[in-house]
Amino acid sequence: MATHAAAPRQRWRRYGTSYLMLLPFLGLFAGFLVWPLANSLYLSFTKFDGVNAPEFEGLENFRRLLFDDDRFRHALGNTFLYVVASVGIGTLLSLGLALAFSGSSWPHRIMRTIFFLPSVTSSIALMLLWKWIFNPGDFGLANTVMTWFGGRAVEWLATPGLTIPILVLMSVWGGMGYGMVLYVAGLNTIPQEYYEAARIDGATSWQQFRRVTLPLLRPVTTYVVVTGLIGAFQVFEAVYIVFRGTNNIGGVLDSGLMIVPYLYDQGFTHFKLGYASAIAWVLFLIIFALSMVNLRIGRALKEL
Repeated sequence: MATHAAAPRQRWRRYGTSYLMLLPFLGLFAGFLVWPLANSLYLSFTKFDGVNAPEFEGLENFRRLLFDDDRFRHALGNTFLYVVASVGIGTLLSLGLALAFSGSSWPHRIMRTIFFLPSVTSSIALMLLWKWIFNPGDFGLANTVMTWFGGRAVEWLATPGLTIPILVLMSVWGGMGYGMVLYVAGLNTIPQEYYEAARIDGATSWQQFRRVTLPLLRPVTTYVVVTGLIGAFQVFEAVYIVFRGTNNIGGVLDSGLMIVPYLYDQGFTHFKLGYASAIAWVLFLIIFALSMVNLRIGRALKEL
């Protein structure tokens, strides 16, 4: 008994200083992450407008969100389409750029820097740049180029069929440099002996890529895809800055409406903060489930 009682005291003497040094971080972690998350979860079960006290409603927000809210389902469909296109195209282009510019020569370094710059540039500045490019007026860059070749001006931001492609273009252009850098790092960790052995066995360049490069890049691919999914599901600036109308955050006919802009619209335009919290938790569950599936697939492929 004495030994068991003395164990906590010995542990405190050994690690007490470390525990005390962790207290400031734990306080900030609890105050700025744990408490807001817990409060958001509570608000998702309430009717709350930010002024009056929250009224507990149970699962009503979630029931209305999943079964009665056509606009949320429209935002969900737009988001899934955007995520699949932007993550898929962005991952392929990132890998292609990494294969093309993975060398240590100065031209390759310069090209990697050029493609990586959008990833470290202010997203607000980039969105304003894209808004100018697709401006429907005569001074928009896209329409200016169209007129050079004898084409007619296009209402880029007012054509519903062009909204998702434009959003995907902005996402891929801004993010493929980040994925490229990760893939370059992954390529540099592959021992050259594997390629030499494959060449001795008569493997072609395509067979080397398929049988050596791709399998050894699976951890990098998993990371790029999972982080891409998380970022794509949370797209906000592109919709809010480029496509937001006077009375409609999702653009013409809600063609650019995504989950996070819809959350913002419900919470800070219509002051339905409880309903917005429910949207946030549904989004969290979707991202969590898809991330777990992706990690499971990556683990299964690794075991093959």
